[in-house]
Amino acid sequence: MQVVIGAQDAAQYEILAPHNDKLRQPVTGGATRQGSVMAGLEAYSACPPDRILIHDGVRPFVCADLITRVIEGLDRADAVVPTLPVTSTLKAVDASGAVTATVSRDGLHGAETPQGFRYDAILAAHAKAAADGLTFTDDAAVAEWAGMPVRSVPGEPDNIKLTTAADIAAADRRLLAEETLHLGDVRVGYGYDVHAFGPGDRIMLGGIAIPHTQALSGHSDADVALHALTDALFGALADGDIGLHFPPTDPQWKGASSDRFLADAVRRVAARGGLIAHLDLTLIAEMPKIAPHRDAIRRQIAEICGVDVGRIAVKATTNEGLGFVGRGEGIAAHATATIRLPFGEKR
Repeated sequence: MQVVIGAQDAAQYEILAPHNDKLRQPVTGGATRQGSVMAGLEAYSACPPDRILIHDGVRPFVCADLITRVIEGLDRADAVVPTLPVTSTLKAVDASGAVTATVSRDGLHGAETPQGFRYDAILAAHAKAAADGLTFTDDAAVAEWAGMPVRSVPGEPDNIKLTTAADIAAADRRLLAEETLHLGDVRVGYGYDVHAFGPGDRIMLGGIAIPHTQALSGHSDADVALHALTDALFGALADGDIGLHFPPTDPQWKGASSDRFLADAVRRVAARGGLIAHLDLTLIAEMPKIAPHRDAIRRQIAEICGVDVGRIAVKATTNEGLGFVGRGEGIAAHATATIRLPFGEKR
């Protein structure tokens, strides 16, 4: 697949585009749509294909069935365009806004992409149009002008073109609805952890090193916050607990940074096609004070999990002098994790 991008879009493309061997290095387009298509066609000149499909990036909802219909249409024609019959009543309107006539919609169809062509024929047609200084609104029109027979195949109503801000907003709503339907299995997991104080001069809490007169003791770095969150995610997945995946009897985890444990739980959510909707953490400690570090902890957890910080809640309270926490012997953490998995996912 050959992507054509704007001269200023290379950095953004590198960030957003998937990296696989099916995607060729992008080429820079021209000042017009037609110039950009020509650049894409010429990118294949060293190893020309027999057939080629040309698709507008502003139609993000193209489906596999439509692509198949266009390809199969090339068995019977050198140029194929998907179309849909015009269903609205058409009016001719002058510059003042006055309706001057009702236009018959009989035989009128709206064109879509991808449009399919014999490669040599459409490359020659584009080259001739460029040489003649002619501009067309789609590639089928270039083919028609060049004398190529063009065949229509049924288009798709959902294959909409995003032109205005309203179009993009509607597409966002559609994607959100589809995601909600697809990720309809909402799970909530709960995690709890506690660690006692021991010798040291800082504690690790939520991936942040906080200076203190003592440290938390444990086999790893004893980050009670990340341990509780990790168990909450494992609970939502019904996939054991932190001790099962990272047993304290295993020497490789001695002194390990707990962000590795949380990152593994996040990876397991993604591996099952899910996403993290919300993480809620409550820390219970007499000392140190959590409030000055709350925002840094939220940001660090969000970074580890690859989610927006707005999906991370961190709260703190004391135990009012009661129990082991109240006596300053350690810190406890409670956490809940809300995730969304594909509806019907079985495990």
